[in-house]
Amino acid sequence: MGFGFSGIKMIFKRSILLYTVITSCILTLIGCATMPVRESFPIYDLNGINYIPLISYCNARSLQLKYDTFSGKVTINNKDHTIELRVYDDIALVDRSPQNLRHPVQIHNGTVVVPYSFKEQVLDNLFKTIQITPGRFNLASKIKRVVVDAGHGGKDPGAIGKSGLREKDVNLDIARRLANLLKSEGVDVVMTRSSDRFISLQSRVDIANSSKADLFISIHSNANRARSLEGFEAYYVSSGVSDTKRALASAKSAALNPADYHMLSNSLNLKATVWDLIYTNSRAESSVLASSICSSMRLRIDGIRVIGTKSAGFYVLKGARIPAVLLEVGFVSNYAEERNLKSAYYRQKIADAIVIGIKDYSKDIVLAEAD
Repeated sequence: MGFGFSGIKMIFKRSILLYTVITSCILTLIGCATMPVRESFPIYDLNGINYIPLISYCNARSLQLKYDTFSGKVTINNKDHTIELRVYDDIALVDRSPQNLRHPVQIHNGTVVVPYSFKEQVLDNLFKTIQITPGRFNLASKIKRVVVDAGHGGKDPGAIGKSGLREKDVNLDIARRLANLLKSEGVDVVMTRSSDRFISLQSRVDIANSSKADLFISIHSNANRARSLEGFEAYYVSSGVSDTKRALASAKSAALNPADYHMLSNSLNLKATVWDLIYTNSRAESSVLASSICSSMRLRIDGIRVIGTKSAGFYVLKGARIPAVLLEVGFVSNYAEERNLKSAYYRQKIADAIVIGIKDYSKDIVLAEAD
């Protein structure tokens, strides 16, 4: 009886989702009223002045951003306007007309940041806020908490590039950037590690399953003896991993949400059935999430090779009870990708693209309910 109620509840939620999506499409087609997007960016206090990361702003407004790390020249443009800046200068060329920024462009955590006042007085006037239908999307309304897992760490360096770049350092830096971006969206973040320390695979799984999070994102860097191999990959749990075995283990050791499944408390078989459904649904959502992040990478990072989504039996993926993906952000064994992954600017672009992929995913998916 309890299982029937839960099944009906899931179908009902997905019916509401379908209705919402169809309604949104109809309103878009008939041209309903619009309102500005409420944007959130990380804000950094540098010597008493508020700054924002330029790459986050450009991604939010679909602007092209070019940054020459050698000359420090920064160019922002769309089809109508062009702004030229230079790191550590307080003069901007706005459509070829010089304008004083009052405070110089800076580099913070390896990425270009501009004064918040420049955003308000110049950028927002030139690049108008994107218009969307009212109430269409708010990331924190769909996703309350995300576990961000920086692979390897401490005594385990992971893969090491030819120039000595260590995977564990790349993973942690991107994970921190991703966490900051998610927090700026109002999402609570749990990190399996926030410093260079060793965390066992089981401990990572335990953190994922005890955090009451909606998603698990594991950051890794790839390597191969064939140094020509390159590209971004997103993994989700393989269908070869038995949901039935995982479900039975969870039924014996993990509690279901008492508000929804109190009728199942004394039935191991029924609880296992529910867990089987949860794992099956979680795998499907993980696949969609992986695909969404890959699509974001293709759109947001020029020149990146996206290998695509793959399934695998990685320990953290088969152990997580929530939608989970493991991202291989590039090959440190490849000369060009190792050089890119050394760049804080490139790492920030990776983190930004992951967040946008999560946003795109969360617009159309109802998360599996599991504690």
